[in-house]
Amino acid sequence: MSALYILILVSLVVALGFLGAFIWSVRKGHFDDDYTPAIRILLDEDEK
Repeated sequence: MSALYILILVSLVVALGFLGAFIWSVRKGHFDDDYTPAIRILLDEDEK
């Protein structure tokens, strides 16, 4: 039964880690522009 408590604690720590990483990436702006990367392959590299 104590192994179950350890597994629950470890899973909560991992979940909080992923939540923290998601919040950090949102604050840094990684999800701000989701349209441009999709069309970037269509743009000509010589245009500046």
